[in-house]
Amino acid sequence: MTKLKKTLIGLGAVILVAGGGIVWLMQGDPAMVPFIQTTGPHPRITEPRPQTFPTVGIAKPIGWKPGEAPEAAAGLRVTRFADGLDHPRTLYLLPNGDVLAAQTNAPAANGPGGLTGLVAKFLFRAAGAGEPSPNTIVVLRDTKGTGTADQRFVMANPGLNSPFGMIWRDGRLYVANNDAVVSWAFQPGQTSLVGKPDKLMDLPPGGEHWARNLALSPDGTKLYISVGSATNIADDGIEQERDRAAIFEYDFTKHSVRKYAAGMRNPNGMDFNPRTGELWTVVNERDMLGSDLVPDYLTNVPLGAQYGWPWLYWKKFPDWRVQAPMPEYMTDYVRKPEYAMGVHVAPLGLAFARGGNLLGDRFASGALIADHGSWNRKPLAGYDVVFVAFDDRGNVLPAPPVPVLTGFLDGKGHAHGRPTWVGFAKDGALLVSDDVGGVIWRVVAPGAKPAAAIVPIPTREAPPEPTMPQHFTIKKDENSDLMKAQQ
Repeated sequence: MTKLKKTLIGLGAVILVAGGGIVWLMQGDPAMVPFIQTTGPHPRITEPRPQTFPTVGIAKPIGWKPGEAPEAAAGLRVTRFADGLDHPRTLYLLPNGDVLAAQTNAPAANGPGGLTGLVAKFLFRAAGAGEPSPNTIVVLRDTKGTGTADQRFVMANPGLNSPFGMIWRDGRLYVANNDAVVSWAFQPGQTSLVGKPDKLMDLPPGGEHWARNLALSPDGTKLYISVGSATNIADDGIEQERDRAAIFEYDFTKHSVRKYAAGMRNPNGMDFNPRTGELWTVVNERDMLGSDLVPDYLTNVPLGAQYGWPWLYWKKFPDWRVQAPMPEYMTDYVRKPEYAMGVHVAPLGLAFARGGNLLGDRFASGALIADHGSWNRKPLAGYDVVFVAFDDRGNVLPAPPVPVLTGFLDGKGHAHGRPTWVGFAKDGALLVSDDVGGVIWRVVAPGAKPAAAIVPIPTREAPPEPTMPQHFTIKKDENSDLMKAQQ
């Protein structure tokens, strides 16, 4: 056998082994339990299957052809409110009925470096999220009342840096960039952002979870800011996660900020329960424990709440991959999430149904949630908008999520689009942003009357503390049982 022949045989063997390894890696970790068992208040938590290489299941984006649309639940109809947009993510309704849509993407040079960074960039590009951020906010206006935005105005400003969350308060538009909360003087009807913005507060920049959301308290006095983690499980050290994986509260009255709740890997959509006034959020849980772990979740967020990331998930299950020491007594105070959305569905947008909405009685009491969809699960999960029902006391019900909008996947591993955000238009229609498809969808129940207003549950203040005398004297009582015991 010649030397050349031996070399060729050896090279062929290497290629065969390498090819086989790639094929094996691409097989990933298929789900072993029914998806529905990973949803609800008591999801099935399986044994972890830690991975060195993640399971990769990416739906290649193919967009929507003219006339195509997602599939609405029975009794609902979906149409296009606006299309031809450039990565529309968050939506915000102004008092005059204008809809703001943030066209945005990850900041430049964002994410991990090395081999991990190269793989991440490849996955983002494959999923249709690798382009530079447009850094604009579009004003969408339906002047004719037809359910279609017939006017649009693109607002650009150097002060926009991967903008995401938006709220309007007292003549100012607040925007959560990836690295700060900023604001401009702004009135409903305005179609431009003029001048340099004022900075309200800095935020930890970028990271794997760069999107920062905003929510305004019902009384308008407090602003809530969500900040996701920089990595999956504090892979670069816990110090790199300082002020991340948390929700912050800014008090406009006191001009102060505090950490409101923590231990949430990537909190995103936030809204207030209309019956109880509680803050709720949806959270993207950790990766690379297999296709059956860990369920993403919907939960209320009391002041001081801690949900365990990165050390624990679902209150009592430790993640032994985490290198940083767990804080002492943490297992005593970590909260269990209220409701599992399913594994790797990536919930982003959250909006509670309120009075005036046009979705009909079936969807009158509960939360609408946009599941952006998985990239690391087999089979794919999410890629839909679902409804989670609540009772008349403001508690989540133990029922599976109800599909509201599906059909974003074509059945062949391709994605027409990916739902990102949910909100209600002034006329009561549900609006759904589709960042990959570049569309804002409008959903109504034809013929439905506007839903009745939801009446908040009355709150009771704690009784005042009893008044105590300024001076008092303790006297020994010889007849006391304590004294008799000593005798």
